[in-house]
Amino acid sequence: MSEPALPHAALSSGQPSLSPLTVSLIILALAVGSFGIGTGEFAIMGLLPDVARTFGVTTAEAGYVISAYAFGVVVGAPVIAVTGARFRRRDLLVVLMAVFALGNLASAMAPTFESFILMRFVSGLPHGAYFGVAALVAAAMVPANRRTQAVGKVMLGLTVATLIGTPLAAFFGQVFDWQVMFVGVGVTGLLTVCLIAIFLPRDKAPKGINALTELGALKRKQVWLTLGIAATGFCGMFAVFSYIAPIVTEVAGLGPSMVPVMMAIFGCGMIVGNVFGAKLADLSLMRTIGWSLVLYFGVLVALSLTAQDPVLLGLCCFLIGCSFVVGPALQTRLMDVAGNAQTLAAALNHSAFNVANALGALFGGLSISAGYGYASVGFVGAATAVVGLGVFLLSLTLERLDREEACACPAE
Repeated sequence: MSEPALPHAALSSGQPSLSPLTVSLIILALAVGSFGIGTGEFAIMGLLPDVARTFGVTTAEAGYVISAYAFGVVVGAPVIAVTGARFRRRDLLVVLMAVFALGNLASAMAPTFESFILMRFVSGLPHGAYFGVAALVAAAMVPANRRTQAVGKVMLGLTVATLIGTPLAAFFGQVFDWQVMFVGVGVTGLLTVCLIAIFLPRDKAPKGINALTELGALKRKQVWLTLGIAATGFCGMFAVFSYIAPIVTEVAGLGPSMVPVMMAIFGCGMIVGNVFGAKLADLSLMRTIGWSLVLYFGVLVALSLTAQDPVLLGLCCFLIGCSFVVGPALQTRLMDVAGNAQTLAAALNHSAFNVANALGALFGGLSISAGYGYASVGFVGAATAVVGLGVFLLSLTLERLDREEACACPAE
């Protein structure tokens, strides 16, 4: 007996057409995938010395695998979004997660350092497109006033990965072997493939959507401005996360055992921001983004001023983690401004955050190398938050001017 087809309209209209139980199971399946992606992306950071010993390279050289993965995300998101725009979303999600799973399993079996770097690049290719398509699917299954909450539930897997998946993967990787972590992530990817195939109904291929319509997103200034908010405004979160270990041990004077504790506090903040922030975004999307940038600026400044106090450092890490509220909010904003180019715009959101990841680590490293100390990364992040806030205000201003111009045009 053939599987019932889910009309594509049910995945794009924003109107619920599935039972609440089915919607929950689909979102759970998508969240399992985001958990696997988050674990695979971040757990390697704690295993670089082990990777270096295996392949006979320095720890700094082993760090190239992180850059290779991020480069895969930046490249893969737009390319896959454009080429896969005409495919059924369920089929696309299955293929993306299958590539991610196989890439991680291949990473565990890589015989040389060069092949390991290649497999990390391949593993990163589906990252942005998966989150983009998963967000579109989740948002289309619920009423319009709950879209950001649905997107937030999918991305909850990513935040849980920072709290549970990453430390567990790093622990087992150290106890047994670092390859075990990639095997576990690969198995999680294969599990996601099965869950999506079971729970997500077969949708129809979108009509009138092709590479050219998807590329049309790049002609929309509000798409670029929204991506600009992510790429510039949130470098600080990644700057702090990249250098959290020396901040904890050398600035706050705590032992190395407190590093995972502080990372767990950071992860708790991400979960809180993801859950409650998504609800705020559904009430007022742009206000949530704007005020988050303002509060985020203040917390980053506070971190640089108080990092020597363990309690205040923990509070700042929690609040910086809460800024992850902007992830689902910006994803929803892109849906609103992308027109027919939904897949590309949604995928590019994760490319933008990976740009923020790279810039945050770079600017933070430059500040430290200049002699300003590890705590200075908070000031660096605050400066980039100001840039992001400026892009946000520009977006609001141009949107208001466009609206006023449209209202002023005489009716034909």
